[in-house]
Amino acid sequence: MTVEYQNLIVEKNFRQDPHIALVRLNRPQVLNALSTDLMKELLEALFSLEDDSSVRVIIITGNDRAFAAGADIAQLMKATPVDQINDSRLRIWKQLALITKPVIAAVNGFALGAGCELAMNCDFIIAGDSAQFGQPEINIGTIPGAGGTQRLTRAVGKSKAMFSVLTGSMMSAQDAFRDGLVAKVVPSESLMNETFEIAKIISHKAPVAVKLAKEAINAAFEMPLSSALDFERRNFYLTFASRDQKEGMSAFLEKRTPEYKGE
Repeated sequence: MTVEYQNLIVEKNFRQDPHIALVRLNRPQVLNALSTDLMKELLEALFSLEDDSSVRVIIITGNDRAFAAGADIAQLMKATPVDQINDSRLRIWKQLALITKPVIAAVNGFALGAGCELAMNCDFIIAGDSAQFGQPEINIGTIPGAGGTQRLTRAVGKSKAMFSVLTGSMMSAQDAFRDGLVAKVVPSESLMNETFEIAKIISHKAPVAVKLAKEAINAAFEMPLSSALDFERRNFYLTFASRDQKEGMSAFLEKRTPEYKGE
């Protein structure tokens, strides 16, 4: 099933897999620049997929030239601080964090500025070998405003993040992988095949356990270690309330493939 928005396309049952959905950013004429309208549609699409019990993994991608080459500068150029405060974009970025299902960024071409921030907002990034990442906002007289100074620093460390943000320079896919920003680099022409196979692996795991694992890993960035370990232990206990945990352990002992229901 394909749903077309003005600025993006959503494919449920991606490649005939009922558990995987693809969200494709679709503003090719401006390298998928993230306008407010596109971000609103993206949030609507993601929440729709979040509420669809058949979907277990979501992939976000762009096209061969760009995942997203930044914010819509034409929209931002004349904005005042009050315009920025009243813009719904801040709320949208915050609400993206409410998605509990795994979200994979499949990146070819440019992922710059807000595009890099969107990729970092996903749970992990698979990059084509020609992909380029960066936070070039300093080149146009401003700074990252949707997590670029924070998520990039957590991913690659202070020194490399500082260098990237203050120089506005781009980072190759290989450098992004070396520095921990990207989970895997694959040939650009096989990006979607590789990402689909990774999504399929995750979609075959117990959905409740996947959600709880995602929540626990995200908590690692928000809590002291002792509190985060307590949080992890709580989520570990919660898996034992699910039928999938019983199914997974039974299947292991019986040497068969588990059949997870998300219950």
